[in-house]
Amino acid sequence: MIRAALLSLFLTPQAQACQTALILAMDVSNSVDVGEYRLQIDGLALALQDPEIVETLVRDEVALSVMQWSGVDRQHVSIDWTSMRSTLHVAGFAAQVRALERAFILSDTAPAEAINQALRHFDTAPDCKRRVIDVSGDGTPNAGTEVSLMRQRAQRAGVTINGLAIEGMGLAVTNFYERQLITRDGFVETARGHRDYARAIREKILREISRILG
Repeated sequence: MIRAALLSLFLTPQAQACQTALILAMDVSNSVDVGEYRLQIDGLALALQDPEIVETLVRDEVALSVMQWSGVDRQHVSIDWTSMRSTLHVAGFAAQVRALERAFILSDTAPAEAINQALRHFDTAPDCKRRVIDVSGDGTPNAGTEVSLMRQRAQRAGVTINGLAIEGMGLAVTNFYERQLITRDGFVETARGHRDYARAIREKILREISRILG
């Protein structure tokens, strides 16, 4: 009887520990100056220290990766996949974020190529129930291919794309993200300028790692 129970344990499929693989894709194109880059980096690091976010990241063993992007041939994985299995893992990841050097300067804005690179990056991700790309930026494209084509590719692959639109005046970036960038199950969070980024990225990550998206 004990032997049968042990055999049943080994043969029963185990639940996936990782709930979400999340790529944080940050715009570092020419429209982002030195101070604005710093606000993004510090805002993301601060969000990753939020107790509610830390608790959820660890509970669901969320896998995180950070990518910086700008022009057509300008995408860089700054922090590779890291599973958040403990508060120490989250603290270490946040420290890496805060210390990140800017990958590109004086470059165009090509979100389609950023999404394409992010989709390829999932090839090396842990086996998680959900795959999400978090695209943040403060401008619409001035280079690269059609963003809607990459959105279609993501939807076919079962990947969710969300957007964090950093606005100056108006809602140009928000509207573009809603119409062409996010997937059917995605959403857009709007930051009113780079100084509002810390609040917006906190709310966005909380929504992304919750059990209900969209």
